[in-house]
Amino acid sequence: MPTAFFITHPEVSVDPATPVPAWRLSDRGVTRMRAFAGCAVLSGLTSIWSSSEAKAIEAAGLLAAGFGLPVQVDEHLGENDRSATGFLPPVDFERVADAFFANPHESVCGWERALDAQDRVARAVFRILATHHDGDIAFVSHGGVGTLLLCKLLNAPVSRSRDQPFQGHFFAFCLPGCKIIHEWQPIAER
Repeated sequence: MPTAFFITHPEVSVDPATPVPAWRLSDRGVTRMRAFAGCAVLSGLTSIWSSSEAKAIEAAGLLAAGFGLPVQVDEHLGENDRSATGFLPPVDFERVADAFFANPHESVCGWERALDAQDRVARAVFRILATHHDGDIAFVSHGGVGTLLLCKLLNAPVSRSRDQPFQGHFFAFCLPGCKIIHEWQPIAER
């Protein structure tokens, strides 16, 4: 039975002077992604999709290199739109992210509403899956929208309690049917 993997980019190099979508993977993130790319669980990959953000494309490229596959990009796989605030220091970011998940019907600090981001990423995943016919597929994206998609696939309310513990995790679901095989697991040791 084919499997879909939703993979979040690992650690990034944080640069407050650079727009968040342009951030790149840190050395640690590159190392972890390379380790994950060699996992046997991914041996059936025939298709790799990425959000249009630099860190996701870079992570997808590291994954694709070992399989000789192209990286296909879909901007609708992007993280929730946080451009209204731009970079936030970690303590402030965590506070706003908590409110984002706790109030999915509201825009928190001008961020895209959680329900809108959930609908966007789910539509993108289902649209891509409708054209996918053979083998396993990977979506390389982001933790926030990944958590929203996971909640949708589980038919569970939006909740940060389902969030990945740190960057660089994946969950898997079977095709067809989109039944969750497992929730978040780390791509590699930190």
